[in-house]
Amino acid sequence: MGLDMYLNRRKYIGNKWKKPEEQATIIAKDVDQAKVSEVVEEVGYWRKANAIHKWFVDHVQNGNDDCKEYHVTNEQIKELLDAVTTVLVTAKLVKGKVCNGYTFKDGKEIPMLEDGMVIQDPIVAQTVLPTTKGFFFGGTDYDEYYVEDLKETKKILEDAVKNETADYYYQSSW
Repeated sequence: MGLDMYLNRRKYIGNKWKKPEEQATIIAKDVDQAKVSEVVEEVGYWRKANAIHKWFVDHVQNGNDDCKEYHVTNEQIKELLDAVTTVLVTAKLVKGKVCNGYTFKDGKEIPMLEDGMVIQDPIVAQTVLPTTKGFFFGGTDYDEYYVEDLKETKKILEDAVKNETADYYYQSSW
C-alpha cells in the first residue's frame, strides 16, 4: 500500500506491416509476433518518491492526481532532469534527525526521530522539487531518503534522454 510510480517507454515496431524476416523478435509464449505493433518497457519505478510524483502531477498531468497514464514529452523529461540536477548540486547533507514513521500519544501524531542525514539548507529543494503529502506517500522531509530518490531519478532520466525516438508515459498508483 502506498505511492507506486512508473515511467514506461513505448516503442512502435509495426510487425504487422513487415516481412517475417524484418519483424522484431518478441519472446513471449502464446503471442503471435506478427501481430505485435508496440513494445512497452518499464524504464523507471519509484516507491513513495512523492516530490517526483508532485512534479509529474504539476507539469505533466495538469494538476490531476488521478492515477491515470499520461504522455511525457522528451522536453518534460529534460525539464525534470534539470530540476533534479539543480537540487542535487545544492543538497549538502549534514548530520541531523530523520523521521522514521509516527506514533500517537493522547490523540496527537508524534514523529519517531532517529540519527541520519538532512539537507543543510533545503530552500532550493523546497522551491524546485517540493515534497507533498498524500495517502501513504512517504516522508516529506528533505533528508537522505529524498536525496536517494533524486539520485535514482537522475539515472532513470539520463537513460531516457538518450532514446528520443520512443514515447514515454507516467502513471502512479496509490
